[in-house]
Amino acid sequence: MSSSLVSPLGRIAVLPSAVADQIAAGEVVERPASVVKELVENALDAGATSVEVDVEDGGKRLIRVSDDGTGMQRDDAILALARHATSKIRVASDLVGVASFGFRGEALPAISSVSMLRIDTAPADGEGTRIRSAAGELLGAEPAARRRGTTVEVSQLFYNAPARQRFLRGARSEWRAIADTLTTIALVRRDVRIVARQDGKAMFTLPPARDLRDRIAALWGGPYAERFLAVDDVSGPTHTCGLVERPADVGLASRRVHIAVNGRAIRDTGLVRAAEAAYRSTIPAGVRPALFLEIVMPANGIDVNVHPAKTEVRFHDRWVLERAVEAAVRRALGTFDSGAMFGRTAWPAAAAPVYGSPPVDVEAMRPAFDADGPLFVDEEPMETGAAPDSREPAAVDEPVPPLLQLRRTWMMFEAGDGVVLIDQHSAHERILYEQFMGALARGDAPSQRLLFPLTLHLTPEEEEAFESNSDLLQKLGFEAEAFGGHSILVHAVPAPHPRFDAERCLRETLASLTGDRFAAVHARHERLAATVACKAAVKAGDALSAGEMRALFVALRDTTLPAHDVHGRSTIVQLGWDELERRFGRR
Repeated sequence: MSSSLVSPLGRIAVLPSAVADQIAAGEVVERPASVVKELVENALDAGATSVEVDVEDGGKRLIRVSDDGTGMQRDDAILALARHATSKIRVASDLVGVASFGFRGEALPAISSVSMLRIDTAPADGEGTRIRSAAGELLGAEPAARRRGTTVEVSQLFYNAPARQRFLRGARSEWRAIADTLTTIALVRRDVRIVARQDGKAMFTLPPARDLRDRIAALWGGPYAERFLAVDDVSGPTHTCGLVERPADVGLASRRVHIAVNGRAIRDTGLVRAAEAAYRSTIPAGVRPALFLEIVMPANGIDVNVHPAKTEVRFHDRWVLERAVEAAVRRALGTFDSGAMFGRTAWPAAAAPVYGSPPVDVEAMRPAFDADGPLFVDEEPMETGAAPDSREPAAVDEPVPPLLQLRRTWMMFEAGDGVVLIDQHSAHERILYEQFMGALARGDAPSQRLLFPLTLHLTPEEEEAFESNSDLLQKLGFEAEAFGGHSILVHAVPAPHPRFDAERCLRETLASLTGDRFAAVHARHERLAATVACKAAVKAGDALSAGEMRALFVALRDTTLPAHDVHGRSTIVQLGWDELERRFGRR
């Protein structure tokens, strides 16, 4: 058998090593930001606590990354430029659940093949090693004095690949890509000091941060960091934590998304969609929240070796993971803390309000409440300020603050460091929506048979809406049938509360559904539940008695997402004492 590297027909040949190196470089080195990413991740893998990045001309002329991590001996420094050389992998099984960043062993030789490279490294203060290379060829290795750590200097990127060089953008665009790369790394490794300079000008200096919120504040300012709710939830072996944007603030600033799995920042549209799904019925259609989520899961449930730049991964059981992320975000949104805030920072979990109970935290205030029962007691409405009704329901296990109705529209109470306003219509809408969603899932909504059937005359469009949704309306408690022409005969209606006007609710619901088209059954029943809840809820202008306000407060406290109605509007607004004192000139 011939040992030639060219086939007898001359069609297939083994590529020269220089060409193979440039193909490998194309997988890893797309632009200067790719070089920065690989070099900084190598520094972090070496145990660096401080990393400094200097770039010139957007990284096209020079990229220098210096760290204080574990340096290399002379032989290791030379070997680091060889293809497939790495300090992280020894056997194939090490590829499963690898925790380091630069484990592929392709970065330095790939970068070297398309640039002029210099490495200064030392395992301890004193004598170190300087390595020089150009276009992948080793030019020399010599002693050099250096403190412990490594400096990698990449100059004239793509000087020997002019076709690739023409695809680079201007210096400002390339710098923005580098800044985005460093920002992503800074969010993951908050324990490391990161300094970046562009053309000698300091662009940012990030000291080590205590937590994710502090790092975000250092990057984009304190007011931006206060827009977020904390997420911390465990579902089976999956731990999801981080920060998600408060629904009332969504769409008011730049949207940023950061997802990390087992300490590695990744791109994954599935996880982003799962987190966004938790916002259903809390934000208006068309807006998307900012997300900073970190997921820790078993190493054998993820394959990180599926993308040259390690920005994409493969999950063993994606569905379970996405449901865990969605549940974690929804629990974070399911507190009074997710309501709109004015003049104050985060709602402190340790502060004690004046009426002696914990602050407005849905878990701390959760009573033993029958969510399937009627919301209001059977009593006549009473003007706010009148004597308490003797038929007021018994006090729940958890304390309820004294409530005051304002303009027959809002309920107000005093909390530890401010006052809280609750929109009575939005609150009742949220309560009924979750009750109706539960009824649709179980198919057992309580209904009340009418002594005399109710006849409704519909337009052709309303009749079509009724026929399209009759199965779901029946699950909600509406028992109706066609009655010739464009009429329906209603035999039973739901009874969510004594104020419920069944005829008006059904008419307005069918009118709202006229001409509606749904992409899926799931979306259709959610929309129907939201529509019926909106039409069935108490309205602004309805006077509520003290007992009714207490019942409304307790029921809202028991919902999953109390701070927002089904249209994405705020149910709860919190106004801090600091803001009030400022308005009255006390500050």
